[in-house]
Amino acid sequence: MGGAVTPVQPAAIRRKVEAWLAEPDGVPAIALRATPLWTADPVLSIDGTAVRVVACPTPLAARAALRDRAEDERLVLLTELTPDELGDGVLAHLSLQTVRSVDPWDLVRQMFGGVNLDARLVRDGRWAAEALTDHRPAQGWPAPSGTVLTREHALRSLAGELLGLDPKQIDSAGLLQWSTDALAVQRVAHLPAAVADGLTNFLVEIAGLSAAPVMAAVRAGHGVDAIPLGLLTGALWAPAFSAEVPVQIAVARTRLEPWFGGDRLSDASAAAFRAAAEAWLDRAVDAGHLDEDARPMLRRAEAIAAEIDAMPLLAESAVLPTGFTQRMRTFADALRLAVPAGGQADPAAVVKAQQLLARSEEHRAADPAVLETARMAVRLLRWLAEPDPGAPATLADALHRQVREDGWVDRARLDIFAGDVDPQLAEAYQLLHQAVQVRRSRHDDQFAGHLAHATSAESPPGAMLRVEDVLDRVVQPILDHGQRVLLLVMDGMSVAAATELAESITRSGSWLELTPGGGARTGVLAALPTVTEVSRCSLLSGRIAVGQQAEERKAFEVRYPSGVLLHKGNLRAGAGAAFAPDVIAALQSPERQLVAAVVNTIDDALDRSDPGTIIWGQETIRAVRDLLALAQDRVVVVVSDHGHVVDRGPEAVSMPSPSSENRWRPATTPAGDGERLFKGSRVAKAGGTVILPWREELRYGPRKAGYHGGASPAEAVIPLLVFSAGNDQAVPGWSGAPVASPEWWRESLQQSGAAAQPSRPAKRNGSRRTSPAPQFEGALFEVVELPAQPPAAPAALAPQSPALVEALLASEVYAQRRGTRAPLPDDRVRAMLTALLANNDRVARDTLAALAGIPEHRTGPTITALQKLLQVEGYPVLEIDADGRTVVLNRALLIEQFHLESS
Repeated sequence: MGGAVTPVQPAAIRRKVEAWLAEPDGVPAIALRATPLWTADPVLSIDGTAVRVVACPTPLAARAALRDRAEDERLVLLTELTPDELGDGVLAHLSLQTVRSVDPWDLVRQMFGGVNLDARLVRDGRWAAEALTDHRPAQGWPAPSGTVLTREHALRSLAGELLGLDPKQIDSAGLLQWSTDALAVQRVAHLPAAVADGLTNFLVEIAGLSAAPVMAAVRAGHGVDAIPLGLLTGALWAPAFSAEVPVQIAVARTRLEPWFGGDRLSDASAAAFRAAAEAWLDRAVDAGHLDEDARPMLRRAEAIAAEIDAMPLLAESAVLPTGFTQRMRTFADALRLAVPAGGQADPAAVVKAQQLLARSEEHRAADPAVLETARMAVRLLRWLAEPDPGAPATLADALHRQVREDGWVDRARLDIFAGDVDPQLAEAYQLLHQAVQVRRSRHDDQFAGHLAHATSAESPPGAMLRVEDVLDRVVQPILDHGQRVLLLVMDGMSVAAATELAESITRSGSWLELTPGGGARTGVLAALPTVTEVSRCSLLSGRIAVGQQAEERKAFEVRYPSGVLLHKGNLRAGAGAAFAPDVIAALQSPERQLVAAVVNTIDDALDRSDPGTIIWGQETIRAVRDLLALAQDRVVVVVSDHGHVVDRGPEAVSMPSPSSENRWRPATTPAGDGERLFKGSRVAKAGGTVILPWREELRYGPRKAGYHGGASPAEAVIPLLVFSAGNDQAVPGWSGAPVASPEWWRESLQQSGAAAQPSRPAKRNGSRRTSPAPQFEGALFEVVELPAQPPAAPAALAPQSPALVEALLASEVYAQRRGTRAPLPDDRVRAMLTALLANNDRVARDTLAALAGIPEHRTGPTITALQKLLQVEGYPVLEIDADGRTVVLNRALLIEQFHLESS
């Protein structure tokens, strides 16, 4: 008898019989060299023919099988006997009178149409042939395009059949999506080891390294957890661990090995697995399947992390929700350490908090609201890292500090006062709020001191605007210049709220802000006490007055007979209309030079809402949006009658008072802690003498969401905003406003030199903190007309410009390009490039505008002009980063394109 024969799978027998039946020899039996063992159904039905399979270990068994064959049957003899051992009598009844072999590759060739085989396919091993035989689809394998069955075609066809996927679309994405089908995964989980190994190796070739852990999880019985496992690898194989793996990470990786059948992932396959899983997650979210597809996977990943005690490590994950929570708690720890116990914050500690916030911002499950509060916290830290300048010299200086600095502080501290539900963040925000409050209280006291002195001394306003001066010194000169005006009186709007409203109005680019001389914003001093019946009536009367709507209307009509004053009731209309027809007619009428509209949205919120958490923009104040839509041909002046403070909850202090007013009282008793005495002609209540609190925590009347009436700058400083629909020369003496936010609002502290000081330009002449107030003596517009070109950058920047910039400006290539385009002034180019080079070639758009002295509305066009100037032959010397906010200089390309010396 012959040597041992490898057992042949029933599928291979069937394929061989199919080929035999297709032969025209008409012989009733075939002998196949195979182990004489058959446990399947003894009779096969192939194309309507009954074929009996008989195991024949001896010649006698073969003769008996031939003798017992039914007339309508064909016979298959499985035997290890040689032809000589079977004998001529048996051979005479067999196909080809011999024992035929069952070569798996012959079967493969047969199944694919008799083509030749790619040698690389054969070298892959017998597993491929057997798998192709065992898993031949009912409709047969797809024929190759040529006369050779390539390895790629054969194995793609096999993989597609095993996975139930289109063979042409097998990639990492398809493989992960396939893993979500439990039945499909189950069919593959129990493949023979050789087939599973071969299939995995081929999938790695065509789908990438992520296929290896996917298939390992499938074989371990965890295939449906492939995506959660891939998401979890983001925490356990984070790039930060490439050099040295912490012990706790190594332990967690070991505990995860059973999920992959005891295998340990390589760094490369883990990185690919993570990328593929996160890409799947992104696609699910983009397709709108967050709740039904993405969230269950995220929850399952965290459940697996809990099973292997890896929850504390999830901060390294950029996608798992717990990772964001942990990152924010780490940020909270850094924030607590950075809050100064007194005086200034340590810049190095602020840098650390900034870095941890940036890490939280990178998290894909980041909560935008949580991040925005954290950004406000970091801004306040940067403010605390700056030295607190001495007390302002004048009331005007104190007023402009509120407009240009402290109003932005108020905006940020409202967010951190609202806080967060996480107790660690809440504790950090509370500490920060207390530190901010110390400095802000000092500023409030200084402001109130100047205000009390100026009021009692009846000091002339000089350059400073008072609420009763707005009509004469702001509105009337615009009307005299032939421009029609919409005066928006935003009842209760503080400087902090105005910063949000201004951003909302100018965001689309259809409206641009104007400031006197293109300089910093100015503000207006409210009448006292800072209540609506005093300050708004004084605004609309042009003198200190007290009254309600009737008195306001009467005074306004006397002053502007052809003007229109609209209160809340006048603005309302019936169903389907934003405004009543007469309101629209007034705004569109050429004869109505001045239309004034009182918008009470903010003041109303002080009674019935939560003014500290609302973002005051066109989205939340619809009347502003709708009025602006009708006022495109008017100059829009936005002003308030007073600001407000918010309720401090358990920190609030309720003081006794003989009246029911919330933030002022008659001077029946002396001023106490946090109060001052105010008297003079600008005090319109209680006979001209009142007690006003300057501490924001104090109140006298019933508790509300917010209050006004007091002497804090948040109440007494009125924002003034002027807008034009696209024409920065609409008002003589006014021009496009620069970036309004202070430096600490925009700019992160840099790590280099952080321990010593913030790495931002030194305070310059013309900066917000040192620039003089705009001059409003007499007519507001008695200012020299600005040239058509915006003013050059601050002169102090020019001497600091590096040699590289000067070499550029002196280069022949630059001269040629400058001569062929509408040129930017050299001073502007110098300022912009100097700012970029000083900040490691990356600067936020608004910061670049501020450093280079560009009006805010011209920032985009100016950057575009600089791009065109520098991009020789289209090379991207200057680009806008993917975030849409950062200007990036390619220094090496600048040197190359303009033939400059790198030194």
